[in-house]
Amino acid sequence: MGYDPNTSSNINEIQTTHLELNLKVDFEQKILDGTVTLSLIALAENIDKVILDTRNLNIKSVSQDGSELKFNLSDKNDFFGTSLLIELGDQLITTGTRIDLKIAYNTTKQSTAVQWLEPSQTVGKKHPYLFTQCQAIHARSLLPCQDSPCMKLTYNANIQVSRPLRALMSAIGTGEEDVGDDSKLYKFEQKVRIPSYLIALAVGNLEGKEIGPRSTVWTEPEVLQDAAWEFADTEKFIATGEQLLTPYEWGKYDLLVLPASFPYGGMENPCLTFVTPTLLAKDRSLVDVIAHEISHSWMGNLVTTANWEHFWLNEGWTMFIERKIMGRLHGEKHSEFDAIIGWRSLQEDIKLFGEDNPLTALQPVLKGVDPDDSFSSVPYEKGFNFLYHIQKVVGGPEFFEPYMKAHVEEFAGKSITTDEWKNFLYSFMENKFGSEKKDALDKIDWKGWLNTPGMPPVENEFDQTLAKACNELAKRWNSANSKGQFGEFSPSDIENFTPEQKIVFLERILEYQPLSHEAVIAMDKTYKLTTVRNSEIRFRWQKIGLTAEYEPIFPHVVKFVTEQGRMKFVRPLYRLLNNTKKGSSLAKETFLKNRSFYHPIAAAMIEKDILKESS
Repeated sequence: MGYDPNTSSNINEIQTTHLELNLKVDFEQKILDGTVTLSLIALAENIDKVILDTRNLNIKSVSQDGSELKFNLSDKNDFFGTSLLIELGDQLITTGTRIDLKIAYNTTKQSTAVQWLEPSQTVGKKHPYLFTQCQAIHARSLLPCQDSPCMKLTYNANIQVSRPLRALMSAIGTGEEDVGDDSKLYKFEQKVRIPSYLIALAVGNLEGKEIGPRSTVWTEPEVLQDAAWEFADTEKFIATGEQLLTPYEWGKYDLLVLPASFPYGGMENPCLTFVTPTLLAKDRSLVDVIAHEISHSWMGNLVTTANWEHFWLNEGWTMFIERKIMGRLHGEKHSEFDAIIGWRSLQEDIKLFGEDNPLTALQPVLKGVDPDDSFSSVPYEKGFNFLYHIQKVVGGPEFFEPYMKAHVEEFAGKSITTDEWKNFLYSFMENKFGSEKKDALDKIDWKGWLNTPGMPPVENEFDQTLAKACNELAKRWNSANSKGQFGEFSPSDIENFTPEQKIVFLERILEYQPLSHEAVIAMDKTYKLTTVRNSEIRFRWQKIGLTAEYEPIFPHVVKFVTEQGRMKFVRPLYRLLNNTKKGSSLAKETFLKNRSFYHPIAAAMIEKDILKESS
């Protein structure tokens, strides 16, 4: 199967091909209780044990064909969790032998994959809610499994919940039935093989509305109409992805708008993308996240990274396809303008990590490293820029787009390494277009792109048409800031800007010296930025206020970081507030007071960001 430094399971000896989940959701105890049955096939001779990944699970028993098997748990490792070693008794299974193991277990309150929400943390305030987030290595805290992206399996599930709650999963619903007077059983099946990190469950007071021929949006009833309007273009994104690549293989493409504490913009759980409510801008200005998650239907979900060291194969490719989709629908200027925004976020993250930090390499070494600690825009934006550069080197889209489709056809259903990707790129280009394409590829600085920390060795040139006005306005404000004179500005400066142009304008401001308090006041009076609803604009404006040490922005920052838990926003804002002279204690107090609101993954990362130096 290959190498994965972030699993303890014996993936090279035995492989899971299917699993069946039977779970009861217990909101009172905050646990999932039941069984998982793993179907496995031996890959080697004389296998006498199965080793699975677990973390913060209570393992009750293991059986095979009704007979109990001995098992033991290793010492706990902070992020790896605990290895579950199952002894197969006197039998030694040989290559190709299939076995089924049934494990009775329950999750615990410490299971990082599951977030339990009180009714007060939901929109409706009446019913509890739970959702899971298994990427990168949290599936092992949802169920005992071989928790590696190199391991792909199908699954079916039976989930029992109390009325009137509904269960949804990263699979196709196959039916529901009553269980007594107060419970319901929801049944699911995922026929396409997926890695463990794409197993997902959500339970809450959920209603659905059809938004396309293969799409339903699910939310709490209170926001259903807003969500259905916001995501009405979903089918266009799917159809454009199919034009660029191959037919959509997953049957349904549903969306679930989660409560505010969801830690990511979106999560590409197959058949049911999870999205943050911060996308509900009421102007469809942030739906490119949906194009991104749809692109994962091919890049990541169908063709998957072999381990987390090659994560860029998921995210760099997905950014590339997302911008291809947006370019087809809105024009290349739009997608290249988005790439400019992406370049800026890459610069920020590499500055934060440090230019020489090995985690800023496109293909980092993650032995002994929690993949969550390496999470940044590097695999997304450095990966995108790498593919954009390769496209230019081989002669442009007319040569690269046929290769994109061939890449999916070659590797669909597989988990691959960067070497496998590179070898196929070379063979396709040479076989299809001749040896001159191989010669062109040979000129790429492969080591600089893949293995060297810091910014990419080449800075791509993107269309600056939409950026020009943003840059010029920011330059004028920087000049006015140094002079202390702000009378030349008016609301008309930005009235024709798209939301994306406003974002780039604010990012350019952040590249200059911090604004004076007078400049912050003047800018807000002119453009009314403090009251903007768009979360991406709000985020940049609050960063400007914090870098200026402008105290009146502090309560607005506290409000923003406590009404949603998207890490893209809350982590930088907490760090910046913590770094101000008068906001450090406020940052820590706000986090400690609201810690239970955040998803466990987000809470752990914020704690490392702002409490590590004082612990």
